[in-house]
Amino acid sequence: MLNDIMIGQYLDRNSIVHALDPRVKILLVILFVISLFISTTLIAYSLLGIFIIVSTLLAKIEFRYILRSLKPLIFIISFTLIIHLFLTKGGEVLWQWRFLSIEEEGLNLGLFMAVRLIFLITFTSLLTLTTSPLELTDGLERLLEPFRKVGVPAHELAMMMTIALRFIPTLLSEAEKILKAQKARGADFESGNLIQKAKSLIPLLVPLFVSAFRRADDLALAMEARCYRGGKGRTRMNELHLAAKDYVIGILVTVFLLTIVILS
Repeated sequence: MLNDIMIGQYLDRNSIVHALDPRVKILLVILFVISLFISTTLIAYSLLGIFIIVSTLLAKIEFRYILRSLKPLIFIISFTLIIHLFLTKGGEVLWQWRFLSIEEEGLNLGLFMAVRLIFLITFTSLLTLTTSPLELTDGLERLLEPFRKVGVPAHELAMMMTIALRFIPTLLSEAEKILKAQKARGADFESGNLIQKAKSLIPLLVPLFVSAFRRADDLALAMEARCYRGGKGRTRMNELHLAAKDYVIGILVTVFLLTIVILS
């Protein structure tokens, strides 16, 4: 299960999506999320699904990675679907057993919410799969640059978000090692009821938190030893520049997503 979490992982591919400016990708993801929550029709969701498939193919990302990003959240998606199925009333009664019933409005809303979560997870996963942590930092910082005038620490926010994303795969790898080490010592993480399973996680969580704090302390010392002083006077090895393809793809995708919103 730990290896199925794809958040923060980057896959190096030679694709047009990887070559896009990170600022363009971040803005398009934001626009996609907005259009996803505004859209309410079957046609709009079908077009958004086709857009995700085309984007994945253009990024040269195997669909197994996208499915792996969904696997840890199957419970949340299923729970959302079940809640709407049985608690949302309205329309024709499709199924009933004693006090439980599924009505047409609940089925429609449950499916829409489940598909919305799936689309949200898959498309946002494409951002981290096709953009390196360093590019994400530069892109976020440049996008937040205008807000410096009102006191927003653009560089610090971008750095914190990127470090958090960067450390997710590291902590998952560390958790996997601790899990195997505890199992080798006879720890049982699977048997027993829910409370017993929760208690059995203590030998896993305590070393993981200790390791996380140790890594954070080492990172802080390393940054301080290199005289890191935030974004003030900082230069970049690779400056971001918008190319013709960024403008063309950005405009085409924006028009496409706005069209979907208008159709809804």
